Amino acid sequence: MALWRQKTVALPAFSRGCHLVTPHVVKQIEAELAAFKYGLAHIFIQHTSASLTINENCDRDVRHDMETYLSTHVPEGPEAPWRHTDEGYDDMPAHVKASLFGSSVT
Repeated sequence: MALWRQKTVALPAFSRGCHLVTPHVVKQIEAELAAFKYGLAHIFIQHTSASLTINENCDRDVRHDMETYLSTHVPEGPEAPWRHTDEGYDDMPAHVKASLFGSSVT
């Protein structure tokens, strides 16, 4: 018999950067997880200037290095090459990052 569940999970507001969200997600779905021995999770973020990626969490330097890479290759600020700045100098870089990483992971 196939089981499935769907749940909306709310994340707190984060500052710009790479963040670990696993504990926030697990805390909000752990009651539903008890019904499963194994399975597949599909996580989708409903925000056009945020993205999801799966990465190593053993070493905190990974998040720092990801942030360094993104800041170098997708710059923000008044000197950045972006034309869309109506919502601030950080908005277009966030859209670029969201397009590169995507809005879901499975």
